[in-house]
Amino acid sequence: MSKSVADSEPVRMFVALDLPQMVREEIEAWGEVELADPALRRIDSESLHVTLAFLGDRPLKDVEPIAEILEWTADRPVLMELGGPVGRPQRERPRLVALPVLGGPVEGLEERLSPALAFEGFYKPEKRPHWPHVTVARVRAEGGGSGRPRRVQIPSGDSPTRRIGWFDGVRISLYRSELQSRGARYVPLAQVELPGAGWQ
Repeated sequence: MSKSVADSEPVRMFVALDLPQMVREEIEAWGEVELADPALRRIDSESLHVTLAFLGDRPLKDVEPIAEILEWTADRPVLMELGGPVGRPQRERPRLVALPVLGGPVEGLEERLSPALAFEGFYKPEKRPHWPHVTVARVRAEGGGSGRPRRVQIPSGDSPTRRIGWFDGVRISLYRSELQSRGARYVPLAQVELPGAGWQ
């Protein structure tokens, strides 16, 4: 396959804010206890992130111009804190368990990034408001092909990263999402380090 043909083939892409290793390790240790319900499929610690923009299926030739937008956006530190676990879209029968992001810098980052991506035609803004969060588990579906998520008990209590408190995001990454039997695999296509990132 020629390079030009390969570059034109679409792949699923999204832009995310990466978390420090210490934060991911805290979430992983907490999840081993609090997310042990067999109805939950925990997210691997290496895949934990805050999604900033879903770009959909895009050709690989778009990676370089998107990376330039990320470079322009990553001009300041992004300080954040994670809240306690919540179920979405509703607590009674959620499809995922997430840790909401507290603090405004992540929203400010998304508000700079999304219009820039949309202006260049790489992103179609969603109608629903952006909700910054870290997905820590997905709920498995019931049997019988109904597609409904199983009933689960959402963990209660404080954030698993309460001991750490506030921390800086590490980098902004453009990821390729590859669906596999064990869940999605995220392959970085471009990464831009953020100023002020203390832990890697």
